[in-house]
Amino acid sequence: MTGRHGGAPTAPESYGVTDLPALPKLGGLFTKGVAGSAGKRPKGEVRLPEVVYRVARVDTSGEGAHLAAYLDLLGEPSSDVLPAGFLHVLAFPLATAVMVRGDFPLPLLGMVHLKNVARVLRPVRLGETVEVRAWAQDARAHRRGVQVDLVAEVLVDGDLAYQGVSTYLAKGFTAPDGAAPAQESPREEWTAPLPTARWKLGGGTGRAYGAVSGDQNPIHTSSLGAKAFGFPRAIAHGMYSAARALAEVGPARRGEAYEWTVEFFRPVLLPGTVDVAIRYVSDVGSAGSGSGSGSAVSGSAGVAREGAAGGFVYDGWRSGKGTRNFRGTVRPL
Repeated sequence: MTGRHGGAPTAPESYGVTDLPALPKLGGLFTKGVAGSAGKRPKGEVRLPEVVYRVARVDTSGEGAHLAAYLDLLGEPSSDVLPAGFLHVLAFPLATAVMVRGDFPLPLLGMVHLKNVARVLRPVRLGETVEVRAWAQDARAHRRGVQVDLVAEVLVDGDLAYQGVSTYLAKGFTAPDGAAPAQESPREEWTAPLPTARWKLGGGTGRAYGAVSGDQNPIHTSSLGAKAFGFPRAIAHGMYSAARALAEVGPARRGEAYEWTVEFFRPVLLPGTVDVAIRYVSDVGSAGSGSGSGSAVSGSAGVAREGAAGGFVYDGWRSGKGTRNFRGTVRPL
């Protein structure tokens, strides 16, 4: 990625570009992905399709009601600026279209969402016409299989405005070079900090986010669907939790250009209660790791400005249990 307020798209030079006339619908993609998953079994090394899907002109002027519903659900203030979570929702169907290609070697069903890194380089506003791109890259070894990055970008007037990198795990598969996974650092002990918010999530949370995101995966919308995949009941979308934490930080503190990350540990069961802590990075030390030390976001205006400049760490855990569900950062660029 180049530049603070924009730059050229970053797809690998060897990749070809396939133009689509419009963003596809997730419903049909999921149906195709489910049907195709049965035939995608571990057999040899994983090779990703070297293709970028592109929709050259996406008019966001018709997204007003969609944006309003998203902002209301996630707790973002009313605005004509599309937050990073909404840009993820906008581009997700194109990334999914890459994953359901016949030559994409990993099954859509059973893919585990490990983490996300998103950067907003300039505000994208309702009514702007944008270009959306998506591709898969960097299949690499994981101790339980292969992890791969799905990259989605939004450009305005040819300049990069947003990039999101979603990392997924496909269990049981072999990396392209057959290499062993990199040595993982032992996870530091973690103690729940003082919460700054408590989310009481109803059983319909997955259906509500599915309505605004288009992601109607049954593990999120149905207890029966979730049980079919080994969960005791429905689980929240990971990006719902991450986007709600982003909203807790708020647009005034994150600024117009920012980086937003999330790492997932355990699913959030629905219904359920999640405690959340938003803290300054400067108070915590390493971004989001370690114990529950570090003060919650508070204090005088001068202290707040100084702390906000270094960004924020957020953690989410099961209320009363200390079971960590997710962690992430929000940093002004």
